[in-house]
Amino acid sequence: MPRKYGALRVVSISVQSDSSLPESLVRRDFLKKLAAAGTAAWMTGEPRAIWAKTGEVVKQPPAKADACILLWMAGGMAAPETFDPKRYLPFEKGLEVKRMLSTFPAIDSSLDGVKISAGLPEIAKVMDRASLIRSAVQPDLGSILHSRHQYHWHTGYVPPQTVACPHIGSWMAKVLGPRNPVMPAFINVGQRLEGIGESEELKAFTTAGFFGSEFGPMNLPFPEEAAQSVKPPKGMDAQRFANRDKLFRKLVDKSPNREVMSDYQQQSMLRSLDNAYRLLSAKEREAFDITLEPKESYAKYDTGRFGRGCLLARRLVEAGARFVEVTTEYVPFLYWDTHKSGHDTLAGLHKEIDRPIAQLVQDLEAKALLDRTLIIIASEFSRDALIEGKPGSTASDQATFKVDKIEEAQHYGLHRHFTGGTSVVMFGGGTKKGFLYGETADERPLIATKNPVSVMDLHATIMTAMGISPKTEFEIEGRPFYVTEDGKGKAVMDLFA
Repeated sequence: MPRKYGALRVVSISVQSDSSLPESLVRRDFLKKLAAAGTAAWMTGEPRAIWAKTGEVVKQPPAKADACILLWMAGGMAAPETFDPKRYLPFEKGLEVKRMLSTFPAIDSSLDGVKISAGLPEIAKVMDRASLIRSAVQPDLGSILHSRHQYHWHTGYVPPQTVACPHIGSWMAKVLGPRNPVMPAFINVGQRLEGIGESEELKAFTTAGFFGSEFGPMNLPFPEEAAQSVKPPKGMDAQRFANRDKLFRKLVDKSPNREVMSDYQQQSMLRSLDNAYRLLSAKEREAFDITLEPKESYAKYDTGRFGRGCLLARRLVEAGARFVEVTTEYVPFLYWDTHKSGHDTLAGLHKEIDRPIAQLVQDLEAKALLDRTLIIIASEFSRDALIEGKPGSTASDQATFKVDKIEEAQHYGLHRHFTGGTSVVMFGGGTKKGFLYGETADERPLIATKNPVSVMDLHATIMTAMGISPKTEFEIEGRPFYVTEDGKGKAVMDLFA
């Protein structure tokens, strides 16, 4: 269907979603069209802010937060196993799969009358500081591909598009600028973009898109190695490093890609080099070195790569970073991508995320930074034992195990992608403390039954907290592009104090 942009009509690219096609062919088509959009981004001229349209000035709301930390549970965090527990039945041979809603019992939290899953006792203690959304929903995209849903969540747009869409962190970097001119405005922690499955799909949304390189992420896959990323290579003195920087700039200017890069994109790349060079000689680079953290504090976060990422995020925000994403990392069939042994896998994930998330909240609160820092816990969708997508979906079932009764421990868990009701947790950033919003059904199908929140409206809420109007738009190649799709996102104002 053509999409209207004022007087222009732009034909959107759509992915073949016929469930009869092999998933590999759907993904290949998706990648081909994303690559075309990515190439087009290099040729894009300078995006220009449109502060008025038909005489109406787009006013930015007062910012409730200065910084944002997104804690990304990559792979599909099952709400019934975390923040929205349902009826619990323990593992036993012969248990009918249709009776399985949650594989962990519920425990009390500090939020009156609200329970969360066992295995998250430390997070349970800080839920009185949280706004808990239990009614986030995702669209049925035909084929439930992690790459497509992660792209949608991170950019606000269903892929692929005719332009390379900026990541939510890049929007903040572009519109708000850096909090500290020395610190990168957008830092991505814990996700490798090379050497893993679906790396190209991940690269597609981990980018500033048409905004240019200077607004893209600084990628730090391993938090414990972050300090090395802000130091000259070992054995290289300052003068030699400065000479290398000059040589690299000449190479950029004479690169074969120069012919397909606009002047704006080239200058944006050079500005990103300036920013990186400035950081190398600044005292703020110490924030990247988590070994400088007192041992007692370090130990509280040291549950694995994600936990150390939470520690790094706290240090970066203290030093002036605008947006930090910390991920449990998306690797197909690992971590939250539970296609087998779901219960056992989540038991391990609970241990990895529980203490660091709670400690992050407590530390920011103790440092008087929580009120102005928005922390978000989110994932691309939830999970169910029976339903792929949501009721009525034509999405093909991608579960590894398709059994009626549980005979082995690897069958015990939620192995299907569910988009009908997902949990999102927010701390700080002007959101209410100890607040529950929305609900899902108590029995299958576990769909949102009260106050559903779309990805578009969730983005509008996040942007409003950061002081960015959901109607903010930039002109790209002669047409408007909005921070929320077509500027239609509406913030859930009930979530704000």
